[in-house]
Amino acid sequence: MLLEMKKLLFIIFAFGFSLVQAQNILSLDEVIQMAMKKNYGILISRNEANIDKTNNTVGNAGMLPDISLNGSKNWVLKNVHQELIEGGDSDDPSANTSVLNTGIELSWTLFDGGKMFVTKGRLSEIAALGELQFKEQVMQTLSDVIAAYYNIVKQKQQLNSIEQVIVYNRERVRIMQTAFDSGSRGKTDLLQAKIDLNVSLENAINQQFVIDDSKRELKRLLGEDAGSPVDVNDSIPLNYTPDKNKLQQRLYNSNPTVLAFQKQNEINRLMLKEVERTRLPKINLNAGYYYNLTNSNGQVMANRSYGPQIGATLSLPVYLSGDINRQANIAKIELSSASYRLEDYKLQLNTELQNALNQFENQQKLLQIETENAELTKENLEISIQRLRLGQTNSLEVHLAQEEFVQSATRLINFKYNLKMAETRLKQLMGDL
Repeated sequence: MLLEMKKLLFIIFAFGFSLVQAQNILSLDEVIQMAMKKNYGILISRNEANIDKTNNTVGNAGMLPDISLNGSKNWVLKNVHQELIEGGDSDDPSANTSVLNTGIELSWTLFDGGKMFVTKGRLSEIAALGELQFKEQVMQTLSDVIAAYYNIVKQKQQLNSIEQVIVYNRERVRIMQTAFDSGSRGKTDLLQAKIDLNVSLENAINQQFVIDDSKRELKRLLGEDAGSPVDVNDSIPLNYTPDKNKLQQRLYNSNPTVLAFQKQNEINRLMLKEVERTRLPKINLNAGYYYNLTNSNGQVMANRSYGPQIGATLSLPVYLSGDINRQANIAKIELSSASYRLEDYKLQLNTELQNALNQFENQQKLLQIETENAELTKENLEISIQRLRLGQTNSLEVHLAQEEFVQSATRLINFKYNLKMAETRLKQLMGDL
């Protein structure tokens, strides 16, 4: 009997191994590398950060001149009737004129109260904010990828426990069939064993569906086609030990969202400074080289003028219907709101850190207890099967032992998964994924 069980176990594991071999087994590091290259959320966030970086130029801040080349050509068709002082009149039905204007112009703001330098600083801060927001997106995506990866591991281990129960159920059916054939057992025990076996087979089918669905979710996060084969490793490494003091000290200096709020605070401060600088005078340099040609079949055949031109404009805002004050007041309010959002998120972040640490510690304790419990339930099930084989117990006792074994195995893998997710959350809060 024991030999037959070993053969059946070997067949099941060999079949499972052949399926895994037919698929591409990916490590977590490989999955993370794929997500960094192909996840659409990361790609979009990278483009948005590149837009902010592209906008960060001295030209966009208004420090460089504007140079334009202009040209125009006009034709004037007119009939001229003149009444002369000495008497008489004159008519010219074809006094046509053509005017050609060309020139190159330069306009350069030499001084605007220092606003252009403030604007350049704001653009640099926006570019830095774009990088922090990109890192936020990366951290969130990697957290989702890690959760999806280990969810597959969890579901596979759950299937493994179901397959073990199937082996025990097949042994129960064999024992009950032998006992029924010999007349030492009633048919109800045999029927119950077959029912339990069928339920276990159904559970295995349903669990495989869950695994396949989990794999499709992982492939979506990796930017992969849902139909491409993929598989993951079979274990959840649990070798992380958080340092509470170090985490608390690094929290506000490492969390990308806090850094992004701080950067937004600085941007709002510079926006207020920009508005205040518009109260100061502005000096523009205007220069150019112009060419003008007028051709006419009237009294003056041609008129040509050309040469350089230079000048400067000084403007000082005196009264703009209170618009500068309005903009300054709005900028102050937005700066105040940015400070409130930063402090509010710090409180929220500290709460999340404490919750994650508490979750980590609780799952560690539960895992330690359930690890022992899983060994006990397995041993109890094996003893129950042996007692059933010797005719010392009934099918109900074995059924209850199987239920306890499955429930313990489920709790055990859930505790492992939850512990890994608590670890992932702690690393995400630190920006260390």
